[in-house]
Amino acid sequence: MSDVVSRPSPQRRHPSDRVFFACLFILSGTYVLLLAATVLADAFYTTPGHLWRALQSPEIQHAIRLSLLSCTLTTILSLWVAVPVGYLMTRLRFRGQALVDALLDIPIVLPPLVIGLSLLILFQTAPLRLLERVFPVTYAVPSIILAQFMVACAFAVRTMRATFEQISPRHEQVALTLGCTRAQAFWMVVLPSARRGIVTAATLAWARALGEFGPILVFSGATRMKTEVLPTTVYLELSVGNLEAAVAVSLLMIIAAVLVLVLIRGWGLDRSLHHPF
Repeated sequence: MSDVVSRPSPQRRHPSDRVFFACLFILSGTYVLLLAATVLADAFYTTPGHLWRALQSPEIQHAIRLSLLSCTLTTILSLWVAVPVGYLMTRLRFRGQALVDALLDIPIVLPPLVIGLSLLILFQTAPLRLLERVFPVTYAVPSIILAQFMVACAFAVRTMRATFEQISPRHEQVALTLGCTRAQAFWMVVLPSARRGIVTAATLAWARALGEFGPILVFSGATRMKTEVLPTTVYLELSVGNLEAAVAVSLLMIIAAVLVLVLIRGWGLDRSLHHPF
């Protein structure tokens, strides 16, 4: 007598499930439509001519170059700090860890203007005033990178901490039993497993730095052809009543942010598919 393999019957949906999913789609769709509507409003308000004239402006070209430079440096610095901080916070237990964890979240919960004001006050202290005599920071290009770093790094730290929490410490223990040092286990086992998280942290830090405005306005100012980045360009154009140029620059920032998010996340996903853990 042959064995009869029973197949599970398809799960039937309860009529209330449709109502449940319909409510979820309505709530989710409302927010998605609001986001799409804001982007479309910018796109239809401006014209290709406005966008082209904005790109031809020497001030806006300087703002684009400075934004690309500062965001890239901010991302590198954020990863340089976020990777070790995220690793230590997930692998070690020490006194005062809850306090350190709260301090790491301060740039996320504080208003951006407060961060800029705090940096400005910090650089008025005697040691840093002496430093500024040799290496000017306040109201100069380094202040832009520092202001972006203060906020972007906090988001990168959160991302890397969540990444390392998902990587089992057992992999490191196996490497240690095979003769690896702690540093070798980190570089050869943990870091390759965290590459998707690193890509996500870099993406988030870059995009967050691109849109940073409050700390830069307070700590760096908004001087044309000196400390002008794309968010402050929007502010300056609005302050003189040039709404078309402000909208054109805003649309340019939206396009840049979307392209970076799509390309970097797609690259990270593609690399992960070709090199599985």
